[in-house]
Amino acid sequence: MAFIVLLNLILVLFDLSYLGLRDFWYQGTIKLFGYTLGQNRVPGITLQVPLPPITQWYDPIKQIEENRDTQIYLRKVEQLVQLWEAGETEKSEKLLGELRERSVEMIDTNPFATANRTGNLEKIKNLMRSQMFEDRESSAKQAFREFWSPEYLTPDERQEKLDFFDSQIRPLMVTNFYRPLGENGEFIDYFWLIDLIFIVFFFVPEFLVRTWLISNRRHGISWLDAMLWRWYDCFLLLPVARPLRLIPLIIRLGQARLLDFSHIQRQVSQGFVAGIAEDMTEVVVVRVINQLQKLIRSGEIAKFVGKTTLKPYIDLNDTNETAELAKIVAQLAVYQVMPKVRPDIEALLQHNLEKIFNQFPPYQNMQLIPGAAQLQNNLAKQLVRECYQILYDSLNGVLQEDPVNEQLLERLVTNLTQALGTQFQGQETLARVQYLLDALLEEIKVNYVDSLSEEDIEAILDKNRAIRQHTIE
Repeated sequence: MAFIVLLNLILVLFDLSYLGLRDFWYQGTIKLFGYTLGQNRVPGITLQVPLPPITQWYDPIKQIEENRDTQIYLRKVEQLVQLWEAGETEKSEKLLGELRERSVEMIDTNPFATANRTGNLEKIKNLMRSQMFEDRESSAKQAFREFWSPEYLTPDERQEKLDFFDSQIRPLMVTNFYRPLGENGEFIDYFWLIDLIFIVFFFVPEFLVRTWLISNRRHGISWLDAMLWRWYDCFLLLPVARPLRLIPLIIRLGQARLLDFSHIQRQVSQGFVAGIAEDMTEVVVVRVINQLQKLIRSGEIAKFVGKTTLKPYIDLNDTNETAELAKIVAQLAVYQVMPKVRPDIEALLQHNLEKIFNQFPPYQNMQLIPGAAQLQNNLAKQLVRECYQILYDSLNGVLQEDPVNEQLLERLVTNLTQALGTQFQGQETLARVQYLLDALLEEIKVNYVDSLSEEDIEAILDKNRAIRQHTIE
């Protein structure tokens, strides 16, 4: 399907560019490095490219016909050459007069306008002026009159002058064409018949069948939901805006793993994030702070703090989460943390104990007795070990399975919560807490929100890319 969509898009782009590139498809010539600047004109290089008769195949689809005026003009030139070869001077002079009249008529009526080739007529006029006069501002009509005159086209020089016409003027005239208008006022174009074959194919066996299969294979997905899911396929069904079919083509090529667009997608998403992150950061933080201030000003904090005294606490799982959390933290501290940091705790306690002893005069006098310092140091170490062991054993005993201990701990937490809630219900305390919290949040908005939004988003994205690259390596 990706290749079929690609083929259709190539045909669409060819059709859209056909009129603009018809000169190339007709003649197969490419001009390089040619330009006109003021009085200076550089012809450049002309390359001939062998091509199949594309215009013969595609002109009927666009209803392109030969332009009668320019074709009659060129046939008159061919007849003139034949008359010269036959030596019929009188008839050739009459035909030269007719060419002069047709040249003036061509300039006045502009038969190139219908084909949107007015630029070709201007090139013809400029080339003829340059050939006949040194001043490019001279009359183009006068230049044609003098060109198609017996005095200019003398037997000795007529071949050289006709070579100029055949190499410079004829290619610009031969590509002119005519397109008839339909009853709707638009040019007749039958490309829609070719495109209709693709549209029917994309709609029936592809869009309808694929979305129907999606709706049947996935639970809770209706046929309409599946169509919305494949929204990008709708571009394949539009007879207008056909270049937008590039969107489903890119998606399908990515799905078929024929092309990897992940890098482009990542760059686009990062550019999008960088563009809106600053505004989003400021808006989100301010919204959160405003909601907190609203809760504080409405008295919700009082309800939360004093909920144990205002109404019974609703227990959803017959578990005192606070007591359980405290128990888990205590177990980690006693069984995991304290054994690892015991030497550090003992050293700290011993240092502070010796520091306290050194402040007493009797202890300072005992330092004068030989061996007393070592004895006192050993006693201090023993005292620290005993104190640490007593504390450890006490905490360990508390953590042992003891229903009475758990009841006492739960009652302590409950009474402590109720006591705090009761104290917070005092009007002066509650009002003071609400005021301080509200003022703190306002200061946070003023002092820190701007710095959040001013942070270099590109620097953050660069750090993310570095982390991702390091992870891949």
